[in-house]
Amino acid sequence: MLDGLPLVPDGTAIPPLPYLVAVLLAAVSVAVAVRRQRPRVTGRHVLALVPWIALGAGFHVLYVVDALPPFVAPLGGSPTVYLVVGTLAAAVWVVADAAASTGRRTAVGEVDGADAADSLVAPDRVPGVLAVAGAALLVPTLVAAGGGGVSTAGVRWSAVALVLSVPVTGAVWWVLGRISPEAGVTGGVGVLAVFGHALDGVSTAVGVTQLGFGERTPLSRAILELGGLPSLPVVGEGWAFLLLKLAVAGLLVHVFGPYVREEPGEGLLLLGFVAAVGLGPAVHNLVLFSVAA
Repeated sequence: MLDGLPLVPDGTAIPPLPYLVAVLLAAVSVAVAVRRQRPRVTGRHVLALVPWIALGAGFHVLYVVDALPPFVAPLGGSPTVYLVVGTLAAAVWVVADAAASTGRRTAVGEVDGADAADSLVAPDRVPGVLAVAGAALLVPTLVAAGGGGVSTAGVRWSAVALVLSVPVTGAVWWVLGRISPEAGVTGGVGVLAVFGHALDGVSTAVGVTQLGFGERTPLSRAILELGGLPSLPVVGEGWAFLLLKLAVAGLLVHVFGPYVREEPGEGLLLLGFVAAVGLGPAVHNLVLFSVAA
């Protein structure tokens, strides 16, 4: 167990050795394939990872509610589940990119016209293939999560959190556009980063205030338990946690703006990771509330 560290959620654990070895070997193998293939990275590719981020969150919910078969359960714990899903997503990405570029690549990683004509998958369809593959695994995961019953109150408050996060994201993005023009370079990935952290902040505050859930990360729990703060509708005293999440997300998007301009592939991929750190826990909250509230 890794409990007790400020940024480590309660329940974080290393899986049994055979599972750990298998997962690490798979991750290293795919990492080597990624390094060799060097798949093209654009904003569309990063946005196509959204179903995979949700898949990791949904699969972890199955682990939390003990809905996984015993032989699969060790793969659903944190942080193993994120490495498993990330490895699988990267493998699909590499295969799709290889199918889209069966011939020689240019020095900047683009597919030559002749090669594109002979490719098995049109290069511009790789993001769609990646997104569809993730969605195909996500749907049965969500169905399985709801198989044991659905909480009406949980679904209602999850919907409230989701709806409320949209205007919050819009407001933050508007402010970013005024104070940091470079933020606009990040495009949809930047918006996703802000939205992911907004949804995480709102859903966490709603879960604690309206549904009686606790926060598993010690540092976040300490912020949520600050006393003496005024209570706001829906989010209660959790507005401070939400505000901190939005400030961090906005700062990171601002910082990544020049990086994305200079190194689009690397910058967008790293900013996508920032988005995943917010969106993954947020989706986990929504699914967990819907089935366990």
